[in-house]
Amino acid sequence: MLDHIFLTVADLERSIAFYEKTLALSGLSMRSITMARMVRKAIRTLRVSDAATVCFSGCARSPEPQTVHVGFVARSEKEVHPFYRAAMAAGASDNGEPGARLHYDARYYAANVLDPDGYSLEAVYKSWQHPQP
Repeated sequence: MLDHIFLTVADLERSIAFYEKTLALSGLSMRSITMARMVRKAIRTLRVSDAATVCFSGCARSPEPQTVHVGFVARSEKEVHPFYRAAMAAGASDNGEPGARLHYDARYYAANVLDPDGYSLEAVYKSWQHPQP
């Protein structure tokens, strides 16, 4: 289960706006945007949480997008599409339209985007892990 993700971002306000728009349509929402003091430095932090207390955080520093890939659980193939549309509308770059990822498994259905800092994000439905009721 995804508990938390911490990302460094080039422009915190831009990233907050991007994730607010992208994740709201995916069942995740911005629970709090906080100011935190860490290691005697003021670091502005964004936190995104759902009812299961998943925490998605970022701070303004130099991003390292090649080091991160985040896969968000979708509960059906249908849930993959709003994530992709919202991310693209919020300024993401396409990294794979919604569809089956046959190189993994015929039952692996996902959409992939790159956020404004180039981080790889995926909404993924794996029917064997999350069967529909």
